[in-house]
Amino acid sequence: MSKELLENLTQSQQDRLAFIEFRLRFVGEMHRKDLVTRFGIQFAAASRDLSLYRKLARHNIDYDTKRKSYILSQTFRPLFNFSSDRVLSWLVKGFGSRNPALLQLPLVQHELLSRLTLPDLDVLACVTRAICQEYPLSIDYHSISNGRTKREIVPFALIDTGFRWHVRAFDRKSEEFRDFVITRIKNPVVLNKSPVAHHEMSSQDAQWTRIVDLELVPHPDQPRPEITEMDYNMSNGKLHIKVRAAVVGYVLRKWNVDCSPDHNLRGHEYRLWLKDPLSIYGVHNALLAPGYQKPTQQS
Repeated sequence: MSKELLENLTQSQQDRLAFIEFRLRFVGEMHRKDLVTRFGIQFAAASRDLSLYRKLARHNIDYDTKRKSYILSQTFRPLFNFSSDRVLSWLVKGFGSRNPALLQLPLVQHELLSRLTLPDLDVLACVTRAICQEYPLSIDYHSISNGRTKREIVPFALIDTGFRWHVRAFDRKSEEFRDFVITRIKNPVVLNKSPVAHHEMSSQDAQWTRIVDLELVPHPDQPRPEITEMDYNMSNGKLHIKVRAAVVGYVLRKWNVDCSPDHNLRGHEYRLWLKDPLSIYGVHNALLAPGYQKPTQQS
């Protein structure tokens, strides 16, 4: 019944109730002032939101008369399904803001390793407009092998490798689907009068549409595999992840997965081993995977 009532609420009401549950679950208490500050509403409206949340999930919330605050109940059962990555982002960056220019104070002390490279927002804006409106993009692209070249690309997705931001696109110069590092793009222009051909669409990108099942196991040459199983939340000593072929190499490199057929990489960073290296046969960026060898090299 609570789920049905929740779905009938407006999106703004759901956002405020989600904020209440987030504060209760991860901070432990909730004040009316928290709602007022976060959403810019009146205290009377904040009181109504808290009453509504208690109606929907009475078992989740109690009131502490001494502290004059709402606190987490011992019978708490979540009403909202928050993802772990979103919760961690909220905890260290704040639950968002009505004004993006305002700095949101973190809820817990933390230390983050900042990216060394971030895209220029004007360049990124052109890229995302081209993606959303399905237009080609004219760019000056700088690569290590070819230097500066003029290109027309048809972008359709962003890729976060964990180190850099790329855009996946059809390259009209090479007639191939490729990844372009956004920080290497200069002078982008959206070509809103240039049609996109069928063979340039994402549905025709075999590396994008192909899904690869990666079976990862604790590295056979590392001690205490049971700890690795705990760290990566493995089931029966295995971790199965399904990713697009276009990002396989990035994923395996970021996680330092030993992809050699005989798990011959040494180093404390190699906690995982790709049990079946042939599973990434035909993946174009497999060469980025640590220790990967083509089947001809293995033989």
